[in-house]
Amino acid sequence: MVADSPFVSDVPAHQALDAWRDACAGAGCPQRVDAVRVPVGDAVGRVTAEPVWARRSSPAFDSAGMDGIAVRAADTVGATETAPVLLTDFAVVDTGDPLPGGYDAVVMREHVHRVGDAAEVRAAVPPYQHVRSIGEDVSASELLLPAGHRLRPVDVAAAAAAGVVELSVRRAPVVVIVPTGDEIRPIGTEPGPGEILDTNSLMLAAQARELGCTARVTPIVADDPARITEATRKAAAEADLVVLIAGSSAGRDDYTARVVAGAGTLAVHGVAVRPGHPVVLGAVDATPVLGAPGYPVSAALTFEIFAAPLLAGLEGAAPRERPVTTARLARKLASNIGMDDWVRVRLGRVGGEIVATPLPRGAGVLTSLVRADGLLVVPAGLEGHHAGERVRVELLRGLGEIGRTIVAIGSHDLVLDVAASALRADDPLITLAGSNVGSLGGLVALRDGLCHLAGSHLLDPATGEYTLPYVEKVLGGEEVAVVRLVHRDQGLIVAPGNPLGLTGIEGLTRVRYVNRQRGAGTRVLLDHELSRSGIDPADVDGYAREEHTHLAVAAAVAAGRADAGLGILAAAKAFGLDFVPVAREPYDLVLRAETVDDPLLAPLWDLLARPAFQGEVEALGGYGCTEMGRRIR
Repeated sequence: MVADSPFVSDVPAHQALDAWRDACAGAGCPQRVDAVRVPVGDAVGRVTAEPVWARRSSPAFDSAGMDGIAVRAADTVGATETAPVLLTDFAVVDTGDPLPGGYDAVVMREHVHRVGDAAEVRAAVPPYQHVRSIGEDVSASELLLPAGHRLRPVDVAAAAAAGVVELSVRRAPVVVIVPTGDEIRPIGTEPGPGEILDTNSLMLAAQARELGCTARVTPIVADDPARITEATRKAAAEADLVVLIAGSSAGRDDYTARVVAGAGTLAVHGVAVRPGHPVVLGAVDATPVLGAPGYPVSAALTFEIFAAPLLAGLEGAAPRERPVTTARLARKLASNIGMDDWVRVRLGRVGGEIVATPLPRGAGVLTSLVRADGLLVVPAGLEGHHAGERVRVELLRGLGEIGRTIVAIGSHDLVLDVAASALRADDPLITLAGSNVGSLGGLVALRDGLCHLAGSHLLDPATGEYTLPYVEKVLGGEEVAVVRLVHRDQGLIVAPGNPLGLTGIEGLTRVRYVNRQRGAGTRVLLDHELSRSGIDPADVDGYAREEHTHLAVAAAVAAGRADAGLGILAAAKAFGLDFVPVAREPYDLVLRAETVDDPLLAPLWDLLARPAFQGEVEALGGYGCTEMGRRIR
């Protein structure tokens, strides 16, 4: 801890929000933003500041509800198919026309038979059939909308129909975002070593605008308490909420908490939420201040957890809530006791149930929010959930879209990423959602009914066969289909020019290695090759260092954090690295036999049969598609 840094505590989220509201009230922060009058057509998305009363009835007169003829209902009494009534006293009307005086019903044009100048009616009609009575929609002086109502297109249409031309609404709250940090650089510049682009400001401003706020981002402020204080006060003078980005933890350059404490009121520093633990909540110059952590996922979630309800309160409206569903967890999910754990998940419908697959949980893994279909909150009192357990998930996508999602769990391969993009291009409603847990983990998920497809390339050292022996071991006597996706080249990914002169697995005892996770087919291949070479895994520096994808292995080598890692040629090419071939292997898709003809999977089989798609895959490098789509079991 820095000597004069306020202590980071673990306040439960709901208590932290209450403490922040109390501190804002004590600091003189306005309870509501100002009310303004706007034309009814400009009010969508705003919140009513006072009740809206109807100024006139709608409709303002009795009117025809259908095209046809206006009649007196009493004149049609006794009319039947066999004994029709011939009317000479009627009026032709169109939908919306005022009902002529003396008439009290409308007969649809399709039910009227003209006989010269008369109208033949073959069924009696009751009074006020197909008549919209005065005030049917709303009566003059009736309450149309309460205060605190967020206006929708139908609301402003109803208000206009009721004679309202202007509405008193809360103005849009103003959010000013202040990025801080010596290492932060504006978007559009080329960051150097140790520098970070200011994507958080872009994201938080968009989140604020999505809530209907006006958002502005200040220039980046250096890690200097005096400058941050000055920028905060300046922002507070024009904002309803100030968001300070980064500097909220307890490192050497983390000044947010002490700036808020020195310039105003510090309510909370540290909440029992992960990610987002070091958030700062307070007020400066009668303006609420949120200190958002610098990690992007933490920043996004703390804005949602704390800023969103505060901003809704400033408008006098209820916070927006997402729909929720119950889902089965695709794999075990561990969580730390004492903190609400916000986990991003992908969702799909498998066997009639929604299945949730956790995404990477790091606070800096912004793509986990990009790919997320839902948010699962593990309460502070739980250590997590077991695979297959049913959990509550907040939806980020509609259930209809989720129902069109192909869930693939297992080994990582770039072909699945290319297929996901191609399927979406063909049909925006189709999603191929992959989760990289290794080949063995994919087969287990398939066994437990938690995915549609399991990607596998597991080598059985005893037989030299791929995948099929493991299908027997894991899925037993179940009816399972295996579809060949590709053959691919596996090898050592090394720096350009192969500076350490690696020629094969035997050279791994003299380099820094980066491995794949347990259960991954690539890990099984490595162990087999080490055994064949008589190498003890303990003699490989970095054997215990694990990554979950081929691209992550390549990234580690490209960054110089490792000298070599076993992976596919396409991953090496993606990073401009060299490649030392080790094996050519098949990569297969495993699924339950009864689902092969499932309409959900039909677009995938169609895609795999296309020569153009096969050519796109082969262009990645190291892939052979001669058997793509062939069912081998």
